[in-house]
Amino acid sequence: MTQRPSLQAAEAADGQRDFDFIFGDWTVHNRRRINPLAGLDEWVEFEGTSTARPIWGGAANLEEYHAVAPTGPIDGLTLRVYNPSSRQWSLLWANRTRGAFDKPMVGEFRNGRGEFYDQEDFNGRAIFVRYVWSGISPASCRWEQAFSTDGGKTWEPNWVMQFARKQ
Repeated sequence: MTQRPSLQAAEAADGQRDFDFIFGDWTVHNRRRINPLAGLDEWVEFEGTSTARPIWGGAANLEEYHAVAPTGPIDGLTLRVYNPSSRQWSLLWANRTRGAFDKPMVGEFRNGRGEFYDQEDFNGRAIFVRYVWSGISPASCRWEQAFSTDGGKTWEPNWVMQFARKQ
């Protein structure tokens, strides 16, 4: 006899709560590559802050980010929206300087690691972009952006954020 999955098992497979860890106020240590995809390993480091909150009863969330990088201030906004049919998230980033959302990154969490992808234009060339959320705990987490010019065979990290929950 085939048994139907329990409600608890269905809820465990549902990823709507995957980003609950990010809710609240954070300090953010940034490490950003100066010239991505240029064959150089030069980085700048700077501090920032982040505040995230749920919307739509947790089916979406909004994060405000602020930092002062060596190139000037960065005011960012991330809108994350959960699709219950695909069980994936769409992440939309907007920088106040541009005043528009970038293409959505789409992906999901597996085994405590979130991976999100899109394809973008970088200096006239189509590349893959990946965001990875990892090292998630109540007090900290890590976000990394990386680029690939070979269809995802290799990745070059270009921006790493280490989040620490504000006390």
